Order: sequence, then C-alpha cells, then structure tokens
Amino acid sequence: MKLSLLSLAAVASPAVAFVTPSRPASPLPFGVLHAEPSTDPVDRTMAGAPVAPGAPDPTGGPVPSLIRNAKSEVWVPQRARPRRNRKSAAMRSMVRENIVTPANFIYPLFLHDEDYNVAIASMPGCERHSMASLLKEVGEAMEQGVGNFVLFPKVDDALKSNLAAEAYNPEGIIPRAIRLIKSKYPEAIVTTDVALDPYSDQGHDGIVEDGEILNDPTIHQLCRQAVCQAEAGADIVAPSDMMDGRVGAIRDALDSEGHTNVSILAYTAKYASAYYGPFRDALDSHPGFGDKKTYQQDPANGREALVEAALDAAEGADMLMVKPGMPYLDVIRRLADCDANLPVAAYHVSGEYAMIKAACERGWLDEKAVVLETLTCFKRAGADIILTYYAKQAATWMNEDGLY
Repeated sequence: MKLSLLSLAAVASPAVAFVTPSRPASPLPFGVLHAEPSTDPVDRTMAGAPVAPGAPDPTGGPVPSLIRNAKSEVWVPQRARPRRNRKSAAMRSMVRENIVTPANFIYPLFLHDEDYNVAIASMPGCERHSMASLLKEVGEAMEQGVGNFVLFPKVDDALKSNLAAEAYNPEGIIPRAIRLIKSKYPEAIVTTDVALDPYSDQGHDGIVEDGEILNDPTIHQLCRQAVCQAEAGADIVAPSDMMDGRVGAIRDALDSEGHTNVSILAYTAKYASAYYGPFRDALDSHPGFGDKKTYQQDPANGREALVEAALDAAEGADMLMVKPGMPYLDVIRRLADCDANLPVAAYHVSGEYAMIKAACERGWLDEKAVVLETLTCFKRAGADIILTYYAKQAATWMNEDGLY
C-alpha cells in the first residue's frame, strides 16, 4: 500500500506529528513544489492530517466551522457552490460572460513617406510603415480576422505649420494611404485620426496663439481634415483633439458634402495621461511647449466623462471612446451604462503596450496570457471595440487556440 508523506508522519509518532513535505531536489520554476499534480488519494475525513499540539479541530467544539456528511467526510453545508461552473474548460466556456474576437479590434498603424520601415524603440514590435509595408500588414491582419485599421502619420517637419494645412491635403500621406488600402481591400474598414498635432509645428492638437490652444479656429481646420479623409474613402473619422463642439461641426461638414454614411468615433474621454509617450515617439509629435491639460481631461475626474458623452451623443457621434484603457476601466463602465446608449471603444494605448512588452522581455509575465486577459478585461468593463497594437498578434493567438 502506497502511503503519502503526510500519512507516514501521522502514523510514525504522535509526539512528532506535524511534518511538512520537503521541496523536491530537482530544479523547478520559482514557487512550484511539484512538476505534476499529486495522484495520491486524499482521506477526505482528514482524520490522518498532521496537526500541531493544541490546534483546534474545525469539526469539533461548541460551534464547528465544518460538519461531516454521511460518509464522515468534512463538509461545508452550502448548496450554492460557484466552483461548479468552473470545474472544466468546457463548463467555463459554456458560462463565459464576455468573449473577445478579432472583429472587436481596431488595429492602429503608423506610416511615413519613406520606402523603408523604422522600428519604434519604445514600442517593440511596432514600426513606422512604408506604403508597401502598410498594405502587407493590413492583408496579414485581415487573414486573422481583423478588419478595422486606424492610421497615424509621421509627417515631415517641412510640411508642418501652426494652421496644419497639410492635414487636409488631398495628396497627403493619409488620403493616399486610404486610397491604397481601399483599392486592394475594399472590405477593410479604414478609420482616420482627426487632429492637428501630427501636422502642427507646435506639437499640439489645435492652432496656437500666445500659448493658448484656440478652440473654434481649430474646429474649422478639423472639418476640412475630416471631409478630405472621407473623400479619400475613410469609413470612420475619429476626432481625438478634444475641442469643445467639434463632433457636431464635423458631422455637419460631412453631411453637407454628402458623406452621411461616414461614421464618427469620438474620443469622448481622452485623458491628459502620462501613458502616451511611446505614441508621441512614433509620430515625433511631442508638445512643443507645455502640456495638453487645457483640452484633455483631468485623470482625477470620472463624472466629467459623462458630460462629454452626453455632448458627443447629442452632436451626432456614432461611437464613444475612452483613452487610455486599462487605468480607466471605471470610465469605460460609466460610458457603457450612460444614457447615450452608443458603442464604447477602449484604446489600449502605447504606454500600456510598452509596459507589457518590457515585463515580458524580462521574463516577468507570460505575454500571451496577460495580453488576452487584458483584452478580456476591456470587454468585461463594457467596451465593444478595442484599439490595440496587439490586434494582429492577439487575433493570431485566438485562431491558433480556436478561441473564436
């Protein structure tokens, strides 16, 4: 008869009954005591379990913590046991509340007007794409089920100005990229960023005068930019500037030019966050002075997002976005539950991406596991759409594992 170490300890000597199993001699990962799960039978009466002198018996005393069932096994008399719904992979899949698929993703892509790619040091795995590479990346992502792409340009400094007129150049980098993608992949959804910062010599999302970001003159330029992008074939325009009233103005500008089917994904709750650094590296668009706190939201405020959501919905937004994502799950939930009743997007921003990459490169996290968990957290918080630099990779993992 095979006895476990615990059983031997109980039989060997009542005076020295408390014995803990020793760590195996063979090297195992930190925190792992056994390479394989134990197959030794467990005496569920717990009669032979080691006990220190004077230790209480959970099944004894005037108010026992546990009782015994008809087989004398220790028993917690509780009818509801949530673990029953977790007992196997098939059971967990059957009752899963939130499922992320590649169709939920928008894949952000950086591009520049060069015939080669440039790696982005602070975002391992991401690049500024040439036009040819951009088209290849779109094709590969679509093969994995990702169908929506948002484009961000690195603009030559010589083309930048305070009025950011290059933003609505019909032969600019973004209109050409839209036409290129649509010519080969007409079924792809192309989303565009509506903001002046990539085109501004000030590095801000709006026109600058004496250190002030001018709201209404900026919106004038944003309307031109949105219409230019729509005429190139954009399916969705996404104003990220955070100027007051820009959603309504852009909606009217699009409609007046016949682009009533072009959707608006509003950056509704875009926070003045420290998580954007790697993105600004990618576009070379760090603010030329100061910060963006006079137009982006204060990270300390949650209710304010509801004010922005009500305004964007009333002005004609089709979808609402929260940026950044993971640190603002509470805001995602607020927008998902608010009266606007519009789809909610979460932007898994560059700083979040870079942190995961850095930890995984050091062996501190399992990249696949933590990425898929992170994306599921966005869905659980209420996001219908997830913008993530992991879109293609996550979709590949999902396909390999048959997760959708």
